[in-house]
Amino acid sequence: MKITAIRLDRMRVPLDPPFLAAWDPVPRRWFDATLVRVETDEGVTGFGSGDTMAGFGAYEELFVGRDPREIASHVRAIESIGFHASRYWPLEAALWDILGKLSGQPVAVLFGGAAASLPAYASFGELKSPGERAESVLAAREAGFKAVKIRISRTDVAAGIAAVRAARQAVGDSVEIMVDLNQWWRMPGDISPALDVAGVRRLAGELCDLGVLWLEEPLAGGDLAGMRMLREQTGIRVAGGEMARGPAELFEAISAGALDVVQPDAVLAVGMLRARTVAEFAMLRHGWFTPHTWTNGLGLMANLHVVAGVGGGP
Repeated sequence: MKITAIRLDRMRVPLDPPFLAAWDPVPRRWFDATLVRVETDEGVTGFGSGDTMAGFGAYEELFVGRDPREIASHVRAIESIGFHASRYWPLEAALWDILGKLSGQPVAVLFGGAAASLPAYASFGELKSPGERAESVLAAREAGFKAVKIRISRTDVAAGIAAVRAARQAVGDSVEIMVDLNQWWRMPGDISPALDVAGVRRLAGELCDLGVLWLEEPLAGGDLAGMRMLREQTGIRVAGGEMARGPAELFEAISAGALDVVQPDAVLAVGMLRARTVAEFAMLRHGWFTPHTWTNGLGLMANLHVVAGVGGGP
């Protein structure tokens, strides 16, 4: 079996009104998605999506003409490209799609088949007033969610705490609440000051009092000592790693005692095969594996198959 073509379909959907992502200073006026189609000489086509695949044409020749089932070597090739260009993990997802179709099994089964169902949480991407946030959390509970994630802006921590407090008062202990500070990485051009360690330490203490399940990306990704300090001094769980540049970064964070919850996105950060390895490493050390997914339906499915394969969540 050989790969005969890799086709990219680029799509853009207008957003009106714009989406005001809490981690992005620029309003998002459209939603972009790239569909990756890997075609083979035996008529089996695999699909993937996630990263934009910008600039992939320069590297297509590394994959066309090769066996799509040799996924480990393809992963190494994608990693070598990632040093020089983007991270083309939707291609790997499409290759796993081919392997699943050939075997007649879900990729989750090929990855271990650890779970047939998984808990899900509602993730709120925009900042809202306390009243609006309480209403949205109540709506999420009505829709069947047992957990929610709330963003807090580093520039207005008091408003963020007020929103979390309103949510907790609205749902009591019936819904788990997680909080995301989005400080591990930045959007291009965002050089605004970070909330420093002392400020994050105070925030973590208040969130502990509100029964928050975890605090996500409280500090820059390189501040492993700071994240370990937060865990040890406040007792709050620390989550992170959604956009890690590679598995070694996550292995180091886990080994340093910086993370309780490991969150690499399989179609943005480290790929499906490496995410599985990171998950096993984390769980053997009594950590949680809950990958980030903020791309589209195919990106969600890729992450879902990894989690179901190794057994993760929430």
